[in-house]
Amino acid sequence: MTDHELREKIDAIERGPALVAAAATGVDDRTLRYKPAPDKWCILEILGHLADIEVLYGYRMRQMMADREPAIAPIDQNDWARNLGYLEGAAPDFLAAFQSARRANVRLLRRLRPADLQKGAFHPEKGRKVTLEELVGMLFVHDPNHAGQIERLKQQAKVA
Repeated sequence: MTDHELREKIDAIERGPALVAAAATGVDDRTLRYKPAPDKWCILEILGHLADIEVLYGYRMRQMMADREPAIAPIDQNDWARNLGYLEGAAPDFLAAFQSARRANVRLLRRLRPADLQKGAFHPEKGRKVTLEELVGMLFVHDPNHAGQIERLKQQAKVA
């Protein structure tokens, strides 16, 4: 990845919380809690996930940037959604936490140079090193994916 490509991805990553907020702001409580199936997330759970996973991505990024031979602690995002009270939270609070953590992460991402992208951490579930380049790629697609999911859930809730 060139420096220009990296900067473009980071710019898009920086805009991600605004994209999600545009999709989720002003949504009524019934729609926030609408689940298309018992094992699928509602919008409120997605927002809780985004707030928490941003902290996790930030920690992993910091490990990759600063530690000599880091190892990633795997998580089960469904267990996090179930056990961390996502349904007890408020959408504005989740959005604020997500936006705040993302600002801190973007500040560090802006320090990266293309040569840094091969730094990484061992991921036991994958059985290999995961690089900063891969993490940047995950961040790049994560928010648009969930913003689209929120839009779909809003439409499904209207007809449910």
